Amino acid sequence: MKLVLLGAPGAGKGTLASYLVEKMGVPTISTGNMLRAAIADGTELGKQAKSYMDAGDLVPDSLILGLIKERLAQPDCKNGCILDGFPRNVPQAEALESMVPMDCALSLEVADETIVGRMSSRRVCLTCGATYNLTNMKTKVEGVCDKCGNPVVIRKDDAPETVLARLKTYHDQTEPVKGFYEKLGKLKTIPGDVAMEEVQKLACEALGL
Repeated sequence: MKLVLLGAPGAGKGTLASYLVEKMGVPTISTGNMLRAAIADGTELGKQAKSYMDAGDLVPDSLILGLIKERLAQPDCKNGCILDGFPRNVPQAEALESMVPMDCALSLEVADETIVGRMSSRRVCLTCGATYNLTNMKTKVEGVCDKCGNPVVIRKDDAPETVLARLKTYHDQTEPVKGFYEKLGKLKTIPGDVAMEEVQKLACEALGL
């Protein structure tokens, strides 16, 4: 199954993707990781992407789509894949569908206020990278990393004003992708504001796993 995971930043796509990778036996395809791998491997598309990145420019959609097509041709994708973080807008979805049709788009639905609460409660150790949450995974000593003893902080990306700006971008640009897949009869939605075990169960039911 070729699956697109949709949802706002902080909805839990990454956590669900990790679970589905094990359940489905297919790889997750992240455009960022894919770009880095193509550049490291020195592929023709990787070289083209590097020239844009070295100049500080965005890599064009056409090149990203070429990389996705190249990646899907690899043996580990013979039974499908999970696309996380792409497509980000309707033109990308249209181009992807004409090149490599997806079987399903699964959208995690979480209210904005829940996401702001989730992300603004997140704390990160900048030294060792350990992640905590003030609501359900606190440090043993307030403000101090359990693993290395250095301070834990709220990242700029997780500050409420930053999260709200990212949510606005999502609603303006990416949320319409749901409508695109709905018209094709490929959209399935599940709540993402329940316990992760329940999210996993609902995802499996929606996907017929």
